[in-house]
Parts: sequence; structure tokens; C-alpha cells
Amino acid sequence: MNRLFRPCRRPAAWLALWFAGLVLVAAASLLPAGDLPPAPFPGVDKLEHLVGHGALSAYAAMLFAPARARLAAAGGLLAFGIGIEAAQEALTATRQADAADVLANAAGIALGQLVAFTRLSGLLAAIDARLHA
Repeated sequence: MNRLFRPCRRPAAWLALWFAGLVLVAAASLLPAGDLPPAPFPGVDKLEHLVGHGALSAYAAMLFAPARARLAAAGGLLAFGIGIEAAQEALTATRQADAADVLANAAGIALGQLVAFTRLSGLLAAIDARLHA
């Protein structure tokens, strides 16, 4: 299992934190529209999709070591985003599926994966090392 993750002492804890992020995004995505704050400007929801999925993708790029695992995480995030859109349509009365949201998710996922090619890719491992020093 350790070959799957970048070097750290508690990979399961970091993976659980990533899953918690997924749960948070799912919960926020399925809230009734009336429970959300008003949009400060048109299109802000697309920015939220881009940033949210980008953050989840960047975290995955910092968590998973092999390129194959990062690609699987990116594909899983895309499927997750499509599933959330379908769930909004099927399970809520005030939200609807939007292909533009899926495109914003995909863009965020792609941007987040770029972290794997930067010095930021070692950030989680560095935090882990400091926490367990």
C-alpha cells in the first residue's frame, strides 16, 4: 500500500482527509438552493466548481505517488462530479444538472493535477514529516 502514496507515516489518515473533502463537496452540492448564500456575481458557481475540484485534484496529486494512481484519482473525481450533477437533478427539487458545471470540474481537475509536476507535490509529505517529528 505504501507504494501507492508519497512517503509519509500515516497515508491512511491523509486518504481519509481526502475522502472527507469529497463528502463535504457532495453535501454542499446537494443542499437546497435556498440554503446557499446569494451569488456575489454571475457565474460564481462555475468558479466554485473549478476551485473545489481543483483542490481535490491537487490534494490527490500530493497524496498519490504513481502517475497511474493520480490518473485514476482524476478519473474518479470526474466521475464523482458527473454523479453529483446527476444527483442534483434526481434528488433535489431546487438544483439541476448543468454540463457547464461538469466542464468547470474537469478544468479544475486538470489544473489540480499539474501540482504533481511542481515542488508542491511534496507538501503533504513535508507536513506529515513535521507532524511526526
